[in-house]
Amino acid sequence: MHEDENKHVLSRRSALIALGTTGAAATGAALLGGTAAEAAPTSPSPLLLSRPEKLGAPPIEGLHLTFGADPSSQMVVSWTTESSVSHPRVSYGTMEGGFGHTIQAETRTYVDGLSGKTVYSHHATLAGLRPNTYYTYAAMHDGGRPDAGTFGTSPRGRAAFTFTSFGDQAVPQVTWQPDGKGGYTVALNANNTPANADIVTGIEQVDPLFHLVNGDLCYANLDPDRVRTWNGFFANNTRSARYRAWMPAAGNHEDEKGNGPIGYGAYQTYFKLPSSGSDKELAGLWYAFTAGSVRVVVLQNDDVALQDGGDNYVFGYSGGAQRKWLEKELATSRASKDIDWIVVCMHQVMISSSDANGADLGIREQWGPLFDKYEVDLVLCGHEHDYERSLPVRGVVSGSETLTPRPVSTNTSVVDSSKGTTHMVLGGGGVSGTTNGSFFAPGKAKVITAVTPPPTAGAKHGSVYVFEDTPWQGVRDIEHPYGFAAFMVDPGKGPGSTTSIYVTYYNVTIPTGEIVPLETFTLQRKRSDGGHR
Repeated sequence: MHEDENKHVLSRRSALIALGTTGAAATGAALLGGTAAEAAPTSPSPLLLSRPEKLGAPPIEGLHLTFGADPSSQMVVSWTTESSVSHPRVSYGTMEGGFGHTIQAETRTYVDGLSGKTVYSHHATLAGLRPNTYYTYAAMHDGGRPDAGTFGTSPRGRAAFTFTSFGDQAVPQVTWQPDGKGGYTVALNANNTPANADIVTGIEQVDPLFHLVNGDLCYANLDPDRVRTWNGFFANNTRSARYRAWMPAAGNHEDEKGNGPIGYGAYQTYFKLPSSGSDKELAGLWYAFTAGSVRVVVLQNDDVALQDGGDNYVFGYSGGAQRKWLEKELATSRASKDIDWIVVCMHQVMISSSDANGADLGIREQWGPLFDKYEVDLVLCGHEHDYERSLPVRGVVSGSETLTPRPVSTNTSVVDSSKGTTHMVLGGGGVSGTTNGSFFAPGKAKVITAVTPPPTAGAKHGSVYVFEDTPWQGVRDIEHPYGFAAFMVDPGKGPGSTTSIYVTYYNVTIPTGEIVPLETFTLQRKRSDGGHR
């Protein structure tokens, strides 16, 4: 273990010990401005109360973190409450100094289009933080018990760190469903499996700086109680997301009927994400951030994907604004002497050899030429509920009507990413309906090339498929349905030297949930600070 990694683990453990040994009640009372003695009940016994105790403020739920515009100096602390609260805020400070600063949180709300429930989400942006430094924080509001966590800021400039990624998680819980007789019955949430929870434990074992969620977070749009499902998503993931930024991409199942102008109102309320300068109704749907020498670009693919996969068919909703932003973002990043790696996080896929959703021609047409032109290193997706990665690709096979990506190497162990982009399908985040058993025989895949008109009002467009050869095909996991990838960034030895990303794909095994490495490979390229490029 490197010295920095030792510091990381020891710092976090020290914070947890400090929080635990002070006692939850005493910590809560102190942060609220009182003492444990002042908080003690005046009645001799609750059994002797002559009237029911008055309910206090609602608790903090689903504590989670996202990066601000600059991950080396900004972190956003977010949580939800079941009703309005007074003075939501976060106290924070360094591990050594304690809670020395307090920042007011902003509150966002939306009314769920099916249930009519109002959701209250609170976001406090901590700014002026020191790079590569550990902090402790506590979220609170008047009358409620605080909830706390720790986090590390990103390094500024070239440094070693690890990040992780998966997509298509869902929620490990049950819910109430109308029984058709005026009552309710217990039902599983859509796509529920034990792996929904096991994979979070796996992420914590790796202990990354940040985690990328490649769309289809909780599948709330398929459940009878969407708000309960979102609550379950955050309740499951807060044991990781309160310690590190979980940076999401909106997938087709984040598009919910009646929630916002195009369906993403819930997603946009729960997460405060770096600004892309887009219109307010599109805020947070695409964005970018830099950690060390890695530029991460997050896209929202329903804008360009042909497939009709959400509650609303929103193809083309940005009017080309996302593509214009993407090209400017990629051009600036590739020209920078401070950025070595460009990683794209999105949901629907450009490559797939599974007989499930298939690759999407719309994405190949819109994003593919930009990925090629600006030498994107990695594209991380979900959507297909399996694991697959491509050979490095650049350009298309001549004459292919499906714009089949053209491989530039057959080496699956060491990849020169300046020569081609590696696509990874990481859709094994825990969802049921896995597709690792639906892979075509080697050499065959399908691509959505068009959609049919919806047959009746309210129905979805059908998909029109064309089969293609798969010269881009690299590695597939036919045996295991669940897993995630970890990416260890090695910044290299000096200007112009070789920088690497060591990639490990971990299976989350059935039934124990143990994580086991399936494969490792290395991406390499020359650093951008070495003169001529």
